[in-house]
Amino acid sequence: MEKILTVVIPSYNVERFLRQTLESFVEESVLEDIEVLVVDDGSKDRTALIGKEFEKQYPGTFRVISKENGGHGSTINRGIEECAGKYFKVVDGDDWVNTPDFKALVEKLKDCDADYVVTNYYEVNDKTGEKTARDFRELLNQEDGKSGRWTFEEMASKTQLPMHALVIRSSILKENRIRLDEHCFYVDVEYILYPLPYVEKVAYFDLYVYMYRLALATQSVSMEGYRRHIQNHMDVIMHLTEYASAYRNHAGDEGQAKAAYMGKRIAQMVGDQISIFMSYPAEDEKNKQRFLDFDRELKEKSGWIYELSGHESGTLRLLRKTGFRGYRFLMRQGQKRNGMESNKE
Repeated sequence: MEKILTVVIPSYNVERFLRQTLESFVEESVLEDIEVLVVDDGSKDRTALIGKEFEKQYPGTFRVISKENGGHGSTINRGIEECAGKYFKVVDGDDWVNTPDFKALVEKLKDCDADYVVTNYYEVNDKTGEKTARDFRELLNQEDGKSGRWTFEEMASKTQLPMHALVIRSSILKENRIRLDEHCFYVDVEYILYPLPYVEKVAYFDLYVYMYRLALATQSVSMEGYRRHIQNHMDVIMHLTEYASAYRNHAGDEGQAKAAYMGKRIAQMVGDQISIFMSYPAEDEKNKQRFLDFDRELKEKSGWIYELSGHESGTLRLLRKTGFRGYRFLMRQGQKRNGMESNKE
């Protein structure tokens, strides 16, 4: 029987969470329609053993793939290689799904022909349990409970898609050999943008599927995490810049909406990068040089992304206008505007 959906669970030392994650997929009516690949990325705890329990109990649904540590991107790459489902979704090993809406998603995917499928999600505070709904109804002009379908060009002007909201047709990933950076953080945007040139149809289902856990000390999206992995973040920006610029140059008129979407998302990442630079003391000369080198490389790789990124940060615009003269003063002013004075060390 053909699988409708492959769910890849990137898993590294997630024994505290994994049982909840896997239990959320145990819905009798869809077990034959899904495969859940627990990709154990060289864990040192009981992650693989917990996965094996589910593999033994539900052998046609759960499978553990153990591999040497290669980072988040490597687990998704392995999942793409191994997947048998019509559609593909990533659910991190410390997150989970809302079972009733996940069931509804699988049923809807049976008759779906879209390349990207968008769903709502919840952000869940790990400390308090508080849930915050993130939906796309207003942005996509949908009534409560209604679904919608667009060409990608129609959807592109409406919203930016986070990874948690996305389901991708597996054939796009496989046939176009989509691969993410390995041994690297912040590859979520690669996962969203690399398949984009091959996407034509987009569907929206008004379902809350993904449960995204926040306030974890290990998360790389905290400022502490960003600073710890600053080079990873810069590398991903440069790789995406090269990819998007090459696509824009060869796409023709019909591909410009996709290129614009990619450019906007990368420019937002550059804005995040500027916030990382600004989290360091204005007197930090090493950080200043890193900032200068980053901005210079960005301009060399793509004048287009360089120009777009100037709209994401007033501090960056001023620094460029002055040739980075008055760096300390402008950085301090930017830190004050963004409430970052307390980040000085």
